[in-house]
Amino acid sequence: MCGIAGWADFDRDLRGELATFGKMVDTMECRGPDAEGAWVDRHAALGHRRLAVIDIEGGTQPMVAEEDGRTLAVLTYSGEVYNFLELRRELEGRGHRFRTRSDTEVVLRAYLEWGAGCAERLNGMYAFAVWDVRKEELFLIRDRMGIKPLYYAATGSGVLFGSEPKAILESGLVAPVVTAEGMAEALSVVKTPTHAIYRDLREVRPGHVVRVHRGGVTPQRYWALEARPHTDDLDTTIATVRDLLSDTVERQLVSDVPLSSLLSGGLDSSAITGFAAARGPVRSFDVDYVGYTENFRPNAMRPESDAPYVTDVVRHLGTDHASLVLHTEQLADPGVRAAVLRARDLPLSVSDLDTSLYLLFRAVRERSTVALSGEAADELFGGYRWFHDEEAVHGDTFPWLVVMGPNAQGGGGIMDQAFLDKLDIPGYIRQRYSEALAEVPVLAGETGLERRMREINHLHLTRLVQWLLDRKDRMSMASGLEVRVPFCDHRLVEYVFNTPWAMKTFDGREKSLLRAATSHLLPRSVVERKKSPYPVTQDPTYMQAVREELRALLADPDAPVAPLLDREAATAAAARTDSPTGEWGRYPVESVIQWNAWLKRYNVTLEF
Repeated sequence: MCGIAGWADFDRDLRGELATFGKMVDTMECRGPDAEGAWVDRHAALGHRRLAVIDIEGGTQPMVAEEDGRTLAVLTYSGEVYNFLELRRELEGRGHRFRTRSDTEVVLRAYLEWGAGCAERLNGMYAFAVWDVRKEELFLIRDRMGIKPLYYAATGSGVLFGSEPKAILESGLVAPVVTAEGMAEALSVVKTPTHAIYRDLREVRPGHVVRVHRGGVTPQRYWALEARPHTDDLDTTIATVRDLLSDTVERQLVSDVPLSSLLSGGLDSSAITGFAAARGPVRSFDVDYVGYTENFRPNAMRPESDAPYVTDVVRHLGTDHASLVLHTEQLADPGVRAAVLRARDLPLSVSDLDTSLYLLFRAVRERSTVALSGEAADELFGGYRWFHDEEAVHGDTFPWLVVMGPNAQGGGGIMDQAFLDKLDIPGYIRQRYSEALAEVPVLAGETGLERRMREINHLHLTRLVQWLLDRKDRMSMASGLEVRVPFCDHRLVEYVFNTPWAMKTFDGREKSLLRAATSHLLPRSVVERKKSPYPVTQDPTYMQAVREELRALLADPDAPVAPLLDREAATAAAARTDSPTGEWGRYPVESVIQWNAWLKRYNVTLEF
């Protein structure tokens, strides 16, 4: 797990650009605190920052493949390939010889054997670049589900690329410009594939290869969800889900450094922890807030506290558990907020969810280098409440926006209405929703609710999950922690995507399949527990601190966000004394604060 950066230019000698390139690579230090490397030739420069996880000594990068003293290809790679041992054996059978035990060398040799088609053989989370010296071509390759990020910007004579936008912006060749479309994307929870908010940046789309050659830049798809008939009966389906999850977790336990599990007490994280514990001792962590359990107030989003369920799982599985307790002062710390913004490169913070996640990962990193997470189970198995809300299911927009309502729009109620009218966010969302629906694969003969739920499932697996995976990647890598997500194994995703909705809810509840497939591992209390999202602090002093920040912002005549605000509404929001317990009630205020910090720190130019 690492950070990568690079540059290909067919009109420029990059050996004279070492200073600029070095600064690009340095921006990835948080993603790779263990080592740094660079390979530079006339038309290509590949950089790497390493978080060592497998083959600590041998997996240094960029990695070069040579034959008879001649360089064939160079790789800079971020991620983990979980089937690398099987691939290594196959490649050895084809005559390849290995110098290391790393999965990095397997990926490089796989490229030499199969070209960019090697991506179809990889099981894992990855984003990497290969410079083929023989052809003078660059390939940017991203995993199927988009677990690991990869951005690029075309320059006219090549590309700049990096794990995060900051690597590209640091070059000075791409300006931090955001158009009306970029603002609309940033202010709506839609996560359009390839859209990177900044005008000249793009993301490599999940399941895609971007080929860079003298003739231009060419994206090519190597994987997408397909609609296939499901012929297994219910018992076979449950058993298959169980077997796939068991195999996936076993593969993802491979590590040469301390590994742990993130345990919230919910079904998803408990299931992953249970499969891991079935194979040996497990260290687990959860997040809590000072006074949260003792003073917990239920609401529609979170009907109960996590703590009793965490205790049940720890007792049942016998994990070596630590509860990481956060203080309000930490959540409101300007330094922590600045670190979160720097990790994101964008003002996409959702209340204290980002800051608490960052603090959790930072604390876990002190005791572990790799952690397993239950992320993506809700998108895959239908866990969110809007999967079961008639209005959301049959609405004409992204289902999560029906439930989140206007609060899903950053700065809602505080941003100037004339400014928002220019952006036409409702129109932007309609356009993106129409595009997303058009991508849904159709199964012949599928109609009614089954067809609609296939659409909804696809929207989640290609849009919402990208938003959440990106958040988890940025917060974890900013802490030097690798987080693995077993529910994103593409074999499991393909199978469950094609399982009928009637089976996914066979007992009338959410995530019926997952409950049935994991009930043998978990205490009954957790198997029967209803969905409860990641916790947010309920300490009223937190919101007081946030409003103090807003008041300071309004008093600053040079605040860059000021022209975008409804001054009267913002002043009223800063003067309120109530304390909303859910993140959506806090989101507008915190969003405005983050937008101001982002505009200032990144020196953003708004063009519209």
